[in-house]
Amino acid sequence: MTAGQRDPGSSAPGAGPALVGIVLVSHSAPVAESVAELARELAAGGAVAPVAAAGGTALGGLGTSSERIVAAAREVDRGAGVALLVDLGSSVLTVKALLLEDELPPGSALLDAPFVEGAVAAVVTASAGAPLAAVAAAAAEAYTYRKT
Repeated sequence: MTAGQRDPGSSAPGAGPALVGIVLVSHSAPVAESVAELARELAAGGAVAPVAAAGGTALGGLGTSSERIVAAAREVDRGAGVALLVDLGSSVLTVKALLLEDELPPGSALLDAPFVEGAVAAVVTASAGAPLAAVAAAAAEAYTYRKT
């Protein structure tokens, strides 16, 4: 490792155990915050992985904000990776651009998963201490959940 890099298995100083952090990116701040709250509540019963909502624009409108996404990713980074779940359209493009430009913490990944069900699966799995690959797999598996 070079200077300034952190071992992905260690936690950030004073930040608690190394858990995968979750960022929920939506065009709507209330939607992102509500899904974050739901996922936290369903994962409760022990330690809950860090979750941050990054919804809407800086002015409170509908849209995505790269600044909000970067700030949320840094907030939840505990050294085990950051999983980003997005709702649609420009949120996908914005996260992809941030990943290409190395604007997000090392070990950040865009997950291909349904927003609500994937968020719940990701938070529950991350809260159990699973690595980023397992969190991504659990979130993606939510695609197979049939409602009929």
